[in-house]
Amino acid sequence: MFNDNLLICRACGTQFDTSDRNVLKNCRICDDPRQFVPPTGQEFTTLVEMKGNYETMMAPDKTDGNIISLWTEPKFAIGQRAFLIKTPHGNVLWDLITYLDDENIRRINEEGGIQAIVISHPHYYTTHNLWAKTFGCPVYLATEDKEWLCREDPQGRVFIEGNEEEVVKGVTAVKVGGHFPGSLVLHWGDRLFIADSFVTVPSALYHEGRLPGTASFSFMWSIPNMITMPPQAIVNIWKALKPYKFTTTHGAFTGMDVRDSRVKARLLESAKIAIRAMGYEESQFIEELSE
Repeated sequence: MFNDNLLICRACGTQFDTSDRNVLKNCRICDDPRQFVPPTGQEFTTLVEMKGNYETMMAPDKTDGNIISLWTEPKFAIGQRAFLIKTPHGNVLWDLITYLDDENIRRINEEGGIQAIVISHPHYYTTHNLWAKTFGCPVYLATEDKEWLCREDPQGRVFIEGNEEEVVKGVTAVKVGGHFPGSLVLHWGDRLFIADSFVTVPSALYHEGRLPGTASFSFMWSIPNMITMPPQAIVNIWKALKPYKFTTTHGAFTGMDVRDSRVKARLLESAKIAIRAMGYEESQFIEELSE
């Protein structure tokens, strides 16, 4: 049985190993400079308290019914979405949301269940122990980010040691770093699921006739606190993704989908824009960014 009374941070959705509010006063994820504590202070809830107050929505991608996005309404914690990717070799869940109830389980099982979960970075670790137990599948995490695990229960965890790992045939987790040392993206076919390993910006969503210097992506060490990555981290992201072909990116939040045959070139352009904006107009970093 899973303990639905374990405490969950309301700000980031992370579940902890205790149900005692006298023991848990702070969320170590939110105390990290990449995150924040809300002005009202740190608050916790539980899955028991969430039931009846939240609903996890599921909807197919408008261009491919084998991609189903999942998100929680009303918005909970960070508000990210997850993706159920249906392949002939098994279903992969990319990233995670906190809330899971019987109706979600039924609907996911109707789609063929989950054979592997891959989580981009610690902000989305949420209730991964529950998901792993429920669907009897491994959870792939970057070994560099082990220190951020907030549950001792090792259920299903598989740590990615190298730069990439094929989790089922044709679906590859790629380690890009930057936001966290082990930040991941997921490559499948011509699609790249990016979470906020790099961030889809508003000017990405309508790019026709845009002036030179218009970015499609930004590169943030902290998204809410608006702290950029250093130049070398941006270069490393490009180098990790340079071998892969993709024409669509799916970001962390609803609506952050860029569908363009030039999207890979736009990623490279965005990397150059970001580095030049830091004052490195002509530098070794720019030289390292090649097609």
